[in-house]
Amino acid sequence: MTGLGEDQTGCFPAAFRAELDLLMRLRRDVRRFRTDPVDEAVLTRCLAAVSLAPSVGLSEPWRILRVESETARAAALKNFETANAAALADYSDDRAATYARLKLSGMREAPVQIAFYCDEQTDKGHGLGARTMPEMRRYSVVTAITLFWLSLRAEGLGLGWVSVLDPDQMSRDLAVPESWKLIGYFCIGHPEHLSDTPELEQEGWEQRFATLPIETR
Repeated sequence: MTGLGEDQTGCFPAAFRAELDLLMRLRRDVRRFRTDPVDEAVLTRCLAAVSLAPSVGLSEPWRILRVESETARAAALKNFETANAAALADYSDDRAATYARLKLSGMREAPVQIAFYCDEQTDKGHGLGARTMPEMRRYSVVTAITLFWLSLRAEGLGLGWVSVLDPDQMSRDLAVPESWKLIGYFCIGHPEHLSDTPELEQEGWEQRFATLPIETR
């Protein structure tokens, strides 16, 4: 044994693997939150998972911004509502009706709101792995978000990724450095209910692939 839970082959016990599979199945993009507060110690534990994420060149380009003031939250909500109205106008007929009934943001209810940015001009990592693919820095932030997301779910919390917005306007409203690029705006709190089925699938917007689209070359 290595002392980390796995055996000499590096394999974790079946019970652990089953629980990990359940955690991933119950990780949902949450839009419907209860308004009761999130324990700060729990949130701190979940944010600590970010430091465990891999990053290109060990650059750790993630920059995390807690959005707490009424002014900042009002600007973020206005941003979403403007972008959401524009998106609705792009659809027609039944698809527009379906879009109109979707709840795509929990910004009015979620007690915690966080913006994750990527510092695309960070000196950390000395550019390793990012010269030919600078987008790897952004991908690194996404991996950190994924670990944060799973950690939240393990603590009984939900995360909603708000992507219907103008990222440049968000950056201006939050007054971040020009080198920071928005990766995601997140609503966090206790979900109203749990499910292993995506809400968009429940609402008839789209279905998951029945099998993974893997090709061979």
